[in-house]
Amino acid sequence: MRRLLFENIGLKIAAVSLSIVLWFFVTSRGQSEISIDVSLEFKNIPQGLELVNYSAKEISLSVKGQERLIRSIKPSDIQAYIDLGKTKKGESVYYITRDDIKLPRAIDVINISPSSVKVITEETATKTVRVRPVVVGEPERGYFVKSVEVAPQTLVIEGIRSEVGKINIIRTEPLDITGSNESVTQDVKLDLISSNIRSKTAVVKVKVVIGAKGR
Repeated sequence: MRRLLFENIGLKIAAVSLSIVLWFFVTSRGQSEISIDVSLEFKNIPQGLELVNYSAKEISLSVKGQERLIRSIKPSDIQAYIDLGKTKKGESVYYITRDDIKLPRAIDVINISPSSVKVITEETATKTVRVRPVVVGEPERGYFVKSVEVAPQTLVIEGIRSEVGKINIIRTEPLDITGSNESVTQDVKLDLISSNIRSKTAVVKVKVVIGAKGR
């Protein structure tokens, strides 16, 4: 048995080696590599914190796979995210690994650039502010604006503490009364100025009372 096992050992080793080479050739045949830019997502932001800034909005990935799969791949097929579940107030650096990237089956990540992202967070704050209606244009000749009313008159805003602290008034989007000869009541959206400021109230009711001159 031992003699049979070692008989022609050189040929057997050569056959195994050739099989391995052929396997690598077959599996690598048709492989292709491309670079693709993917939007970076941030998830699990702790309650009470706001994402203020980050050093990269997207990352460039070098991916490899069968040529037919690579040809059809789109940025929307790939998810790249950073988990902020354990982040603290201030500046943090997060390293992006292959575990942070979800890819279609049979596609591999070769390189990630940048490999780290700097993230800045700040505390969330709330504040009650006044609503100021914005009215533009002039009524019909012979008429004038008697009064402007808004409901609600105040609302609660929420967002990054440093920005919320600077705001005392939230204006509405403009309500045009050009050529009107009677009172106008309309639902108007708020102008929140910044994407870092939010309000549960999205629309307010503005009433412009118009009267005739000399009456």
